[in-house]
Amino acid sequence: MILDAGPAEVRPTATSLLVERFLDHVRHERGLAANTQIAYGRDLRDFSAWLGGRAAGSLSVRDLGDYLASLAKRDLARASIARQAATLRTFYGFLQLEGVVVESPADLLAPGRPDDAMPGVLSPSQVERLLAAPDGRTPVGCRDRAVLELLYATGCRASEVSGMRLTDLHLTDGFCTCRGKGGKERVVPLGRRAIAAVAAWLERIRPTFAARAGGQPAWVVLSARGNGLSRMRIWEIVQEHTAAAGIPPGIGPHTLRHSFATHLVAGGVDLRHVQEMLGHASIATTQRYTHVDAGRLRAMHDRFHPRR
Repeated sequence: MILDAGPAEVRPTATSLLVERFLDHVRHERGLAANTQIAYGRDLRDFSAWLGGRAAGSLSVRDLGDYLASLAKRDLARASIARQAATLRTFYGFLQLEGVVVESPADLLAPGRPDDAMPGVLSPSQVERLLAAPDGRTPVGCRDRAVLELLYATGCRASEVSGMRLTDLHLTDGFCTCRGKGGKERVVPLGRRAIAAVAAWLERIRPTFAARAGGQPAWVVLSARGNGLSRMRIWEIVQEHTAAAGIPPGIGPHTLRHSFATHLVAGGVDLRHVQEMLGHASIATTQRYTHVDAGRLRAMHDRFHPRR
C-alpha cells in the first residue's frame, strides 16, 4: 500500500534567506518606515521567485536586466520598474556589506526613468462634488466627510490620515501634524471647511464610536467599532463617494493629494511651500505640479498679447 505523503516541503532558497536577512536589516538597523519595508519585501520576494532557485550572488547585470525586462512584459508601469531597479541596487549594496558579492551588478543598471505623466487630478468642481457626497447627517457619513476633507485640505497620504492621532490636531490654531515616510513630521494648515468637518466628527460621532472599543483610541478617524481605519478602508471610502459624486472610476486618496498640490500651484503658491506641505525630500518631486502653469500662462498670453 502506498501512503500519501502529502505536499512536499518547500525549502527556502539561498536567495530567499538573504532577502529575509535584508528585511531584518532595514527593519531593525535602518529603521525604515513600515510601508517602505513592505515595498522592499514585495519586490524582493517577486525577484526571488523569478530566480527559480538560482543564487542572487551569481547574477550578472545582464541577468538583472532580463528580470526588469520580464516586468515590462507583465505590463508594469515604468515607475514600478524604476522602483524595482532601485530595490535591487539597495539589496545588492547590502549583499556587498555582507560579503556575499564583491561588486554589485545592480550598480551597472541604467537608472529607471519613472513615468513623467502627471497622475490623475480632479478639477475644483469635481473636488466640491466629492467632498459633498457623504451624508453628514449619518454617523458614517459625518466620519467620511471628515476623512475626505482631511485628505484634500492637507495633501496627506492615506497612511498619514490613518495614523493621525488626536494630539496631532490643533483645530483652534488651524493646523495639524502629519507623519510621513521615515517618520518625518511636518505641519500643514487646515482650512475652515476642513476644521468644521473634523470638529463635527469629533464632537458628534467619534465619542460613540470610541466607546465601542472599550478604551480611549488615540486615532482621529475610527471605524464604527472604534478601531483605527486602515489605509485600504480610507481608499474604499474615496472610491464609494467618487461613484456617488458621478466622477469616473480610478480615483483614490493619492488623487486628492495630487489635486491639493496642483490647485495650490495653480493658485500661485510658492513651490517650496508646496514641497514642505507634501513632505517631499526633493524639490524635483514637487516640480511636476508646475505643469498647470502652462495652461494658465497660455490663457494670459491669449488675453493680453497684442498679436495673439
